[in-house]
Amino acid sequence: MIKATEMKKGMVVVVNGNPSVVLDYQHVKLGKGGAVLQTKLKNVKDGTITTKRIRSEETMEQVFVDKQQYEYLYSAGDEHVFMHKETYEQITLDSGMFSEGKKWAIPNIDVEIHFLSGSPLTVVLPNSVELKVIDTPPAIKGATATNQYKKATLETGVEITVPPFVENGELIRVDTRTGEYLERVKK
Repeated sequence: MIKATEMKKGMVVVVNGNPSVVLDYQHVKLGKGGAVLQTKLKNVKDGTITTKRIRSEETMEQVFVDKQQYEYLYSAGDEHVFMHKETYEQITLDSGMFSEGKKWAIPNIDVEIHFLSGSPLTVVLPNSVELKVIDTPPAIKGATATNQYKKATLETGVEITVPPFVENGELIRVDTRTGEYLERVKK
């Protein structure tokens, strides 16, 4: 049993008698009442996605899953191909299981795939990835104000905000959980 506040993305918990994958959660403090977790859950059995408010003091059962290391190879439409790191066996998963992965994954990145009773549940990306900046406007000369961020398009097509010194062609590290710029990658 775990407390609701110990939930993490990708974790499998029992909600209303059904194992569900935690897709997202947010800690919310209500006016007079106690804090709650606003969660987005995917039912393992039927694939339905629901939102549920869980009081922070509630306890829930955590389902332990088999975690295996895979390498992301490529995507073709809504299908994504992964290769097991030890057996070289390939599996294909749909976008529902890959979820946010399409934004951050480039070929040959290591991921963790969680299985329950031999069936894949979810793909867990590393906390940060290194991506190349494809398009960003040049820095404004003489601009000294702090926290002046600009838009940048990365090699996966996702757009994030970066500091003004980041230029086209640079490799940067991005947090896959928040989508925030972390740092430039030193060569």
